[in-house]
Amino acid sequence: MPDIEIHASAWRMVEVGRVVLFTHGPYLGRLAVIVEIIDHKRVLVDGPSKKENGQVPRHAVGLNNMIITPIVIPKLPRAAGRGPVARAWEKEDVDSKWDKSAWAKRREQREKRRALSDFERFKVMKLKKQNLRSLIEGLARK
Repeated sequence: MPDIEIHASAWRMVEVGRVVLFTHGPYLGRLAVIVEIIDHKRVLVDGPSKKENGQVPRHAVGLNNMIITPIVIPKLPRAAGRGPVARAWEKEDVDSKWDKSAWAKRREQREKRRALSDFERFKVMKLKKQNLRSLIEGLARK
């Protein structure tokens, strides 16, 4: 029989050390790390971020209130205290990894667009039209 190689799936799994993003509740848009898995629907999280309004206190939260990110803090011990979690967070440089991700950049762009006034949206539309027109004229010259 031929040798068969079996690989783990590329899905983001719920695991200790996995960084999560809150989608609901008072910590909306903040990052935290899974410290302990309580049951199949709840986890214990802690968010030692250094960003302003970025910290998340240690608490239990349902998995339906967060999204699992691809960022992992490897070898984080289960139920690690606040100090070891904060040191691991800094060592892995989670905040900068998140800021460099395309996901974070899209979220930031979306928030900026939501905050625009009607006139600012109009100016953006006109600039897009102007940019497209110059692009078409440049292609027509060639």
